[in-house]
Amino acid sequence: MKVAPILRAARSEDAPILAGFRYEFRAEMEPPAEQAPNFIARCHAWMARRLQAGGGWAAWVAEEGGGACGMIWLQLVEKLPNPVAEPEWHGYVTSLYVTPQCRAAGLGSALLKAALDECDRRQVDAVFLWPTPRSRSLYLRHGFAVREDLMERRKSREP
Repeated sequence: MKVAPILRAARSEDAPILAGFRYEFRAEMEPPAEQAPNFIARCHAWMARRLQAGGGWAAWVAEEGGGACGMIWLQLVEKLPNPVAEPEWHGYVTSLYVTPQCRAAGLGSALLKAALDECDRRQVDAVFLWPTPRSRSLYLRHGFAVREDLMERRKSREP
């Protein structure tokens, strides 16, 4: 009998596996510019610090069969004080990743729901993200919409 996946808040000690997931997630989209061991060590340190209590970041881990198989990250972005009836936080969702062997189990939706529930609990005004082409339909199913009033400026990647 297959055991249902477990979702839980990520802890600092999860950083090594989450850093590996981050590498896999990005390396699926384009060739890495950094070798895996170097990136994972650097990302592990970054994640371990961000997962300590009291920071502006939160993450959730999906576990199946005793091992981690997915993650999602949420950064709470404080807005300037506002004199109108509008919450003063934004939420930035990033790095929703589920390992290939667990992708058909609905874990992406479950992880996203965990992050959105936290946004609701914290009374976040707006949640934003940059979807991959493959993830766009997932976010649309969870109430996200393409906006025409948002602008972005990106640094050129050309040498």
